[in-house]
This record gives sequence, C-alpha cells and structure tokens, in this order.
Amino acid sequence: MSASELRQLIPFLHDKNPQVRQIALANLLGHTPKESPNRSIFLDGLRHGGLERPQDTEIIRALKLLCRDQLATAHDAFRALVNLSDDSLFINALSEPSFLTFLVSYILNAQSTLADLASMLLSNITSSPAACSAILSFNVSILPDPKSPTSYYPVDSRAGTCPAPVPYPSEEPKSIPALPLLLDAFLQAARVEDTEDKSKHKRKAELHFLSSVFANVSRTPVGRMFFLTPRPANPLQASGDPEYPLSKLLVFTEHKDVIRRGGVASTLKNCAFQIQAHRAILSPDTVKVTIPPSTIEAPGITVLPDLLMPLAGPEEFDLEDQELLPAALQFLPPTKTREPDPVIRLTHVETLLLLCTTFWGREYMRANGVYQIIRALHESEADDKIAEHIERLVNFLQRDESSESRKDGLEFTDAVVSQDAQPDDDEDSRIEEV
Repeated sequence: MSASELRQLIPFLHDKNPQVRQIALANLLGHTPKESPNRSIFLDGLRHGGLERPQDTEIIRALKLLCRDQLATAHDAFRALVNLSDDSLFINALSEPSFLTFLVSYILNAQSTLADLASMLLSNITSSPAACSAILSFNVSILPDPKSPTSYYPVDSRAGTCPAPVPYPSEEPKSIPALPLLLDAFLQAARVEDTEDKSKHKRKAELHFLSSVFANVSRTPVGRMFFLTPRPANPLQASGDPEYPLSKLLVFTEHKDVIRRGGVASTLKNCAFQIQAHRAILSPDTVKVTIPPSTIEAPGITVLPDLLMPLAGPEEFDLEDQELLPAALQFLPPTKTREPDPVIRLTHVETLLLLCTTFWGREYMRANGVYQIIRALHESEADDKIAEHIERLVNFLQRDESSESRKDGLEFTDAVVSQDAQPDDDEDSRIEEV
C-alpha cells in the first residue's frame, strides 16, 4: 500500500465497530518499524522546530486510546507505539501526564494481560531525561482492595484487557509515588522457573523491561538517590524498617532472563557513580549505614556476593583464598558457569572499577576475595575489552597504596572513571552511565 492509501485508514481507527478498528490497525502496524518506507505517516505533524512540546496528531491520539481496547487491538496498539517510540519527538508526545498515568497504572494492575508490552513502551519512553524526571515525581491513584493479589487497584488502569474489580472497592483512593510501586511490581512478577504453577503468580506479566526503566532512571543523580535513600520495604505503608531500594534488585543478577539481568546490572553500575554511597553499597546487611545527604540508617546493601557471582566460574581456590570469598562464593560446584552475555560481564567489571574509587572500598574488596574471582575470570575471558578492564581493576586492587592514594578525595574518582582522562585517551576505556 502507498502512503496515501495508508493515510486513508487512519480515520477508521476511531470507528465505532471494534472489528473495523482492529482491521485498520492491523494494516498499519507493519509500517511502524524504523526501516519501513511509509513510517513517515505516523510522524507527520511532529517534525517542527522550537521548544514547544509536539502536539498529539490524530494517529497518536488514536493509538493511545486503542491501548485501552480489546485484546487484539490493544496488543497491536502497544506494539505500534513500542516501534515508534525510538523517535525522540514521538517520545515527547507519549510523555504527557494523562498517558503516563494510564501506562504506569496499567503496568501496576496485576490483571493486565499486556503489561509486558506496556513496560517495553515505558522503557523506551524513559530513555528521555524529561520522562525520567516525570516518573521520579509521579504519583498514581490506588484503591485498597483486599481481594487483589497486590492488595490495591490502580484507579487509572481500566482497559479492555484489565477490567475493574467487581465489586468495585469502596474506600477512598490514595495517591502513592509510582516508582516504589513499579519496583514492588518488578519483584512480584519474577518467575523462578518456567515450570512454576501459574495460578500462584501474583501477576499475569513478568515485567522484565522494568529493569530497563530502572536503569534509565538511575542515569540521573535524582534517580540514583531514589535507589540509595532508605524507605519502608512496603510502598503502601508510611512506616516500617527502612531499607535501600537498590538492595531489592540484587537477587536478579543471575536471573534466567537476559533483559532483567542486564537492566539490573546497569542500575547497579549507575548507582556506583554515587561515591558517597560506596560504603553502604559494599557493607553487609549486618551493619547499618547512612548515605548523605540522608541521615536515615539502613542495613548495608551487601552488593559483592551478587556482583561477583555472575563473574565466578567453577575454579577451585586454595584454602587461604577460599576463606577471603563471601560465603555464597565458597566451594562453588564444577557446573558453575559465568554470565554468558559479554555486555553484562563488562558492566559488572565496570561497577567493581567504580567501587575502587575510595581507599576504603579498595580495602574492603581486597579483604573479600574480589581479586581472586577477577584473576580467575581474566584467565578465561576472550573479550579484549573486558580483559582490558579486568587488568585495570587488578592494577587498582594490587597497587601499593601511597599516603596520597589513601585519601578518599574526589580527585581520585576521575582516575577510576575516565582512566586518568588525558586528551589522547581512548574514549572506549571510559565508564559512562548506561
């Protein structure tokens, strides 16, 4: 079909007949990928200059509404928006508050059939710093609902693929910050094994792409501080023992899904740019630590066991080295394998490099077997870039500490992050937020 013929289908996206809407959208969907020659029909009206936010076009308004439609139509609408949201102008159009409210609320609804596609879309949208800022300050309206597996109903989630509960909850709605609820949903949606009894799952979706949302958010200083500021474990309660939100993600560094693992690895790395947090990130949960500017104490995040486990193999260590390792890494079975994805392995090594910023951090890692695991990793590493970063890490851990290097000043940070940041340095050797 030509572009002009495809444009003639757009009015039918508003048709009262659901079958007509579905057929029109099904014919348009194949033209939403980036390589499609007719993709421009979806972006018409968005390409203009100036600082003003692009206004919704007819087709954008239609696709947003169709996300609330019945299953087949809503599925295609979400897919279309996922495909189109690689364009920054399209992201701006999707970042307006009413659609974000629906999107986040829909993901939070345990009964949402298409929440995985919705979380993919939110991942793409939060590649924009403005959208990240919005999510960080965003509240959603919920109703307490004892019959729900999550104990609440997100008011603005109603759609054809997640109808409202019957009877409708009678209590007054509450306004709750969105990001803690998304983190909680991410934990609840995790599957341990594919053979698990699905009837026991709290959520219909697995929400792996929320890890990419967390990675995007943690690229900003404010986003990092969300993960590094203690708050009650239950986002629905204002009181309770505080914990660092980042600690909730550690269990997924060896999850079977590569999207979930990768997003969590990037979030850990981004949070490691917060030098004042290194003591809390490394400290065991038996010690209570604060992260300035907060004065709230919370158990240490205990990152090393979960950060090193993906990098560990089946090697046997002599007893002296074995005793240095965290308990979880001692006497690993001969079937133990390393993280297969080289990007994730590199991310973990870069996180360890960032944690070398302070003398305290280097000393803690020396005393807890980081060198032993990294040395064994280097012997098996085939990727030149990862091997190069491992060598940098070994140099930091094995160096003789001078009186100057024992100071935990910020001037040493640049040396770790940018490899001394000389004008002729290879840009590829620098560590950046991901």
